[in-house]
Amino acid sequence: MLMRTDPFRELDRLAQQLTGTAGSWSRPSAMPMDAYSEGEEYVIAFDLPGVAKDAIDIDVERNMLTVKAERRPVAKADDVRMELSERPLGVFSRQLVLADTLDTERISADYEAGVLTLRIPIAERAKPRKIAIGGESAPRQISG
Repeated sequence: MLMRTDPFRELDRLAQQLTGTAGSWSRPSAMPMDAYSEGEEYVIAFDLPGVAKDAIDIDVERNMLTVKAERRPVAKADDVRMELSERPLGVFSRQLVLADTLDTERISADYEAGVLTLRIPIAERAKPRKIAIGGESAPRQISG
């Protein structure tokens, strides 16, 4: 139902996990995701812990789905001294090519407990259907 657009993203993601850095607007980091079918829908779930709802941007152009998010630093008082900072800040992005069998006009999105869940209905034209056979027709006459 979908295709990854950049095979090197996983390598970048691994390197960023090892170094503890996240991406920038010019070179965003990939975000982990799951994708599966559930009944009449295709579901894609992205892990975005610590990202504010208003820092998530979802776009669809033709069959290209783009999800961008930014984890911003938490505002701290002047007297706070950071002892340890392991949670990466920065920009995360994922682009997916969606199959023509999905109805991109009716995508819904929910964000709960740090997980962005997109539900994409399977298009009516892609669902199995029976084809009716027309009625009896008069036999053809062969002229000779």
